[in-house]
Amino acid sequence: MSAPRSYRLLAAFSLAHAGAVIGYLPLLSLLLPLRMARLAGEARIGWLTVAIVAGAIVASTGNILFGWLSDRSVARGGGRRRWIAGGAIVLAIAYVLIALAATPATLVAAILLFQLAINAVLAPMMAIMADEIPPEQRGLAGGLLALGPPAAGAVSALLVALSGLGEPLRLALLATLSIATLAPLLATRRPPVAATPEPAAAPPPERLWIASVARLLVQVAGSALSLYLLYYFQSIAGAIAPATLAAQVGTLLTISYILPLPVAVLAGRLSDRTAHRTPFLFASAALATAGLLGMAFWARPAPAAVGFILYSVAAAVFLALHQAYAIQLLPDPRHRGRDLGLLNLSNTLPSLLGPLLTWTLATPRDFTALLLVLAALTLAGGLAVLPLRRRAARKTEKLRSH
Repeated sequence: MSAPRSYRLLAAFSLAHAGAVIGYLPLLSLLLPLRMARLAGEARIGWLTVAIVAGAIVASTGNILFGWLSDRSVARGGGRRRWIAGGAIVLAIAYVLIALAATPATLVAAILLFQLAINAVLAPMMAIMADEIPPEQRGLAGGLLALGPPAAGAVSALLVALSGLGEPLRLALLATLSIATLAPLLATRRPPVAATPEPAAAPPPERLWIASVARLLVQVAGSALSLYLLYYFQSIAGAIAPATLAAQVGTLLTISYILPLPVAVLAGRLSDRTAHRTPFLFASAALATAGLLGMAFWARPAPAAVGFILYSVAAAVFLALHQAYAIQLLPDPRHRGRDLGLLNLSNTLPSLLGPLLTWTLATPRDFTALLLVLAALTLAGGLAVLPLRRRAARKTEKLRSH
């Protein structure tokens, strides 16, 4: 594949992934809570919890299912893009049902269909990264995955500004933006970048599981902080007015969405050039740990904000590069979609573990114990990848000796 053609695919893939994030992040973090509040009233917290937890279960199983189905399509001589196109059609239907939902139960049902559809898009898409993007560009591709959150944040801000349009039109705008960004990837078709390796050369499956656990450990902190960040700053804010504090936290979140993008792209490109990703993964996990420790021990608004930014940037770099790293650990190219779906469990399980840890360890006035545990888990995630590098180095030396 020539360089210009591969970069076109890279651009189409990055745009499609950003569109998928635009599809779910503003909906689940902004529009769904607002609509559930209108439909459920005082019961909104319970119904929203049902929607989020049941949705996470459907998302996990759906990602594995559609990854496996796309594997079967490839094995039969087809491709993965038909599943992305089908998922986009169901996604449009799900948005319509969300707009039409008149009770909390029907809204939850529409959200479950939405979760199924968005994972029918995402699972084959991530397998395309493994199939068609050259190995020397996968670090850059992983870095560009960080484009999704700031793009979704900008769309969320737009939806807030356009609140006068009404909810159906805002949902229609969100659906249009999300689905339209898939078109370039559907139109950009490339052959696999490499032939299927011999089974003896494939990485052992336990390496992928270790890497998955590492990702899960790092993501638990992100899940907890994304939900309870305002409460944390309320616990250390002193006399800052609630409205002022909420605005400041909103600004902090915006910065945390935007700043990781250039850092992740640079780190991804450097990891491509050096052909070693584990040093970048460990370093980013260590920096994320330092940010969490700063939030725990320097519990004043300004230092805590710096700690949160450090954590956000470093964790985003870890997660972006981890996707590229995990692809090279896939044990069998024939089952890339299924195995990446199993890896996706490390994205969904933290959404259950983070709130549970927060409920157990934090109080409205003290988040120190929670932050220390999150720091320990994050550091453990970074340490978990180091043996993988040593095993890879030993394998390389063994091959050279022969």
